[in-house]
Amino acid sequence: MGHLNLPPSKRNPRQWKLLDIVSAFFFALVLLFFLLVFTPLGDSLAASGRQALLLSTSDPKQRHRLVELLELGHHHQPIEACPADSVDHMPCEDPRRNSQLSREMNFYRERHCPLPDETPLCLIPPPLGYKIPVQWPESLHKIWHSNMPHNKIADRKGHQGWMKEEGPYFIFPGGGTMFPDGAASYIEKLGQYIPITGGTLRTALDMGCGVASFGGSMLKEGILTLSFAPRDSHKAQIQFVLERGIPAFVLMLGTRRLPFPAFAFDLIHCSRCLIPFTAYNATYFVEVDRLLRPGGYLVISGPPVQWPKQDKEWTDLQAVARALCYELIAVDGNTAIWKKPDGDSCLPNQNEFGLELCDGSNDPSNAWYFKLKKCVTKTSSVNGEYAIGTIPKWPDRLTTAPSRALVMKNGIDLFEADTRRWARRVAYYKNTLNVKLGTPAIRNVMDMNAFFGGFAAALKSDPVWVMNVVPARKPLTLDVIYDRGLIGVYHDWCEPFSTYPRTYDLIHVAGIESLIKLPGSSKSRCNLVDLMVEIDRMLRPEGTVVIRDSPEVIEKVARIARAVRWSATINDKEPESHGRENILVATKTFWQLTSSSS
Repeated sequence: MGHLNLPPSKRNPRQWKLLDIVSAFFFALVLLFFLLVFTPLGDSLAASGRQALLLSTSDPKQRHRLVELLELGHHHQPIEACPADSVDHMPCEDPRRNSQLSREMNFYRERHCPLPDETPLCLIPPPLGYKIPVQWPESLHKIWHSNMPHNKIADRKGHQGWMKEEGPYFIFPGGGTMFPDGAASYIEKLGQYIPITGGTLRTALDMGCGVASFGGSMLKEGILTLSFAPRDSHKAQIQFVLERGIPAFVLMLGTRRLPFPAFAFDLIHCSRCLIPFTAYNATYFVEVDRLLRPGGYLVISGPPVQWPKQDKEWTDLQAVARALCYELIAVDGNTAIWKKPDGDSCLPNQNEFGLELCDGSNDPSNAWYFKLKKCVTKTSSVNGEYAIGTIPKWPDRLTTAPSRALVMKNGIDLFEADTRRWARRVAYYKNTLNVKLGTPAIRNVMDMNAFFGGFAAALKSDPVWVMNVVPARKPLTLDVIYDRGLIGVYHDWCEPFSTYPRTYDLIHVAGIESLIKLPGSSKSRCNLVDLMVEIDRMLRPEGTVVIRDSPEVIEKVARIARAVRWSATINDKEPESHGRENILVATKTFWQLTSSSS
């Protein structure tokens, strides 16, 4: 049958409507195709879809399923990139989350971590224009502006010599608010009152450090300074410090003990750190006293020391120091220097702050999520010889077994065996596995399971510093590490670490599976996928990871390594080592967000 041709005026109106709808739909599809393929809208929609996928992993069931697939090696695609606005993300120092918390004693500026199930499973990207960092020692004085393009400090503090923008770099002249002419002349002044040279002092803590002009300048004196500051209005100050190759950590003195053992630091320094030492019945001064080694030195520059309109605060500061029998060595302008007594505090005594000695139930080295105490730690509550003058000078103290190692059964023998073991292992890493230790490519190093610090001690001749992490659920051996003249912190690896992304050149872990297990149990508290995503967050592009564990664990680690975009090889252990172990050596690939993923 042929088609019946009707004049236009005779066509059915319903037929017109149907033809219009079909035609409109067809042209809409064509238009959508061109928009998706030839305009940025397609990139934007694709990114939105990816973001929806990332957010879906925060659904516990989907997230657990993805983790399971990754551990089994059944998820063949790399883990997705996080959004472009997450380049500086620190999960436990997230202002959006923490700003809702109490301001009392700066609680809201301390660590507050999300649950793993609340965290999208994604890899933090580098910022647009990121370059492999300037190598040490050049990095002490200049870094790439594009790696952290935050001009706030340069704009506000440039006239005080903190830092300034110069061409493609940020330049660090070495100044500070209390030493605009440079930290070197300030340290020279301190040297009139404190034994800066000669190895008597080795470990220092710089509170509220700015861009660590002080800590950077102390390095050439052989003093290893751990600098800390919170994530605050001076955006990224700790990020700048770590990019320079200076030891640093994001931290706030608020409601909890700082994550260090008792009597760890030979010198504690505050240059306009604005910590209210005498507030809350001198609770913050008491915490400083817990951390300062007997015979050690406390330096406070700036308010309230002889500061206008702060006479009461300055009087109170001197009073609390007297109550703890600190000797006021000097007041030089706005800088005050005290020496802590070698033995027990002269408490109990009459003092306006109500200070008393802690009782025997107090473990002064317990400092992981431990609320600040208002009692003073007795020197005699910690066994061993650790006062300034009773421990060897640097560098001899590095290899001398500290008496605090005796807390463990056969502690001295364990210490000496550990030192020998890591000397062999590090030589194998360098000579056989071709790990770039000892070269300018590696400056910032982390040991995630440090025990006595043997790995760090074996790197003593390399141009590196090591953040020695002692897991909070393992034996608390961090005091031994400090007695050796090394630095580190307590941490639980089922939580993210308090550092910015891209801050370490090499991350080392022996016994990675033990970090996620309940002590003495085969049950896991968290999973390897989240832990390796966190390692990736901390590691710089083209950085190195060295992981040693049983062959079965290393196989699982290798599967996850592919998903986090590392290039990895599995190697035999050293011929001299006992036990079943393999060593994974991996390099983080330098990938960047494309326009379709930003």
